[in-house]
Amino acid sequence: MRILFLGDVVGQTGCNAIKKNLSRIIKEENIDFTIVNGENAANEGVGITQNILDEFLSCGIDVVTSGNHIWDQKETYEFIKDQSRLLRPLNMDKNLPGNGFVILNSKTGLKVGVLNLMGNVFMKKCDDIFLTLKKFLENNLLKKDYDFLVVDIHGEITSEKMAIGHYLDGKASLVVGTHTHIPTNDARILSNGTGYMTDAGMCGDYDSVIGMDKNNSIKRFLKEDSIKHYPSKGEASISGVIVDLNKETGLALKIKSFIFGGVLNSIK
Repeated sequence: MRILFLGDVVGQTGCNAIKKNLSRIIKEENIDFTIVNGENAANEGVGITQNILDEFLSCGIDVVTSGNHIWDQKETYEFIKDQSRLLRPLNMDKNLPGNGFVILNSKTGLKVGVLNLMGNVFMKKCDDIFLTLKKFLENNLLKKDYDFLVVDIHGEITSEKMAIGHYLDGKASLVVGTHTHIPTNDARILSNGTGYMTDAGMCGDYDSVIGMDKNNSIKRFLKEDSIKHYPSKGEASISGVIVDLNKETGLALKIKSFIFGGVLNSIK
């Protein structure tokens, strides 16, 4: 069983890279299940629209996760109610629409659980992530309720993500961070068999400031004339992680970071 997880898709250039290349990547890498974080996919670089979600699903994406920008496009409040394959963090306010967890069948017929959570440190207010996880695990168990479990931790702080990775070690197939837009070089299998990567990076233009136009961003830091952040428009790099999983245990056999195209593709 091989799962591809891709980091935050940023703006039109990120969406274009997904639409142009993902089907071929899935075929060439023999991917059985694909997850993408889509919370920055709208043209403004924040939120996701119905049209973008539909395009993602038609490209072969199985589940779209999100984070703190999930509600930045107002239409999301409505269409997420009917979209089981678009997740918002489970530990957000329970009165908000949508779900933070879903179980779907892979191409091989095996059940894949996808859990979306948001960190507590330097992020928008949400329920305690560790208490949410503890309660979740009381009612959801690997190899009992699903064959595999992938957890997207949308958070700012490395220590928080690493602690969650160790907390879920042996209980999840893959724990991967999103939100910082920069891929970390630490994809590995933890001691009890869970695949882990602190951050999957982004699918966007890396000749930028975390996906935003670099010149405008510098002006904002210098407090010079600038406008609201907007996505950079250069060629996007597709960034994430691929994990091979044991269908008997649900745990990781191999894991590797994945980079395709754009300026990151030339880094050796």
